[in-house]
Amino acid sequence: MGPLSWLADVRNYLLLRHYVRQGLRLGRDVRIMGKPDFGSEPYLIEIGDHVTISSRVTFVTHDGATWVFRHLPQYRGLQRFGRIVIEDNCFIGTGAIILPGVRIGPNAVVAAGAVVTRSVPPDTVVAGVPARPVCTYDEYVRRSAPRCRHYPPEVTSNRRRLRRVLLDTLPYPTWGPGEE
Repeated sequence: MGPLSWLADVRNYLLLRHYVRQGLRLGRDVRIMGKPDFGSEPYLIEIGDHVTISSRVTFVTHDGATWVFRHLPQYRGLQRFGRIVIEDNCFIGTGAIILPGVRIGPNAVVAAGAVVTRSVPPDTVVAGVPARPVCTYDEYVRRSAPRCRHYPPEVTSNRRRLRRVLLDTLPYPTWGPGEE
């Protein structure tokens, strides 16, 4: 974190306020990390309760590529718009792209870098380009929880203290079989 990181935080807050004034709907306990892009029609985006939107997530509420045929007489004025709805208790990973007309069901996880072209059913983890189901919510919890470690609030609420604890306690990654 550089000496001017507070400036980026202020910019991101003001941008989010701008999107909300334009109609972006946010539920309770929504975490917006960094600077996602809510596009040119934020009023078509609805985000439920207890949702994390990671940095560089892009919400695309229209299909701009229709421009290549809108000049033809039979398609003049034709455009495609779609709402994006993210239901309660979801996580959207860094750099994910969510396309028009997508609903992400409750308890869903969208992996970093995924391109979501279709709606995501409840209790599903998706990844890839295009995004495909990789496991259920329950499977994700079973696989992930053993790899996690509990950090008390007095550590996680203080970035300097967290940094010190992480640098002192996290091991370096090792090579897996056949990865040398």
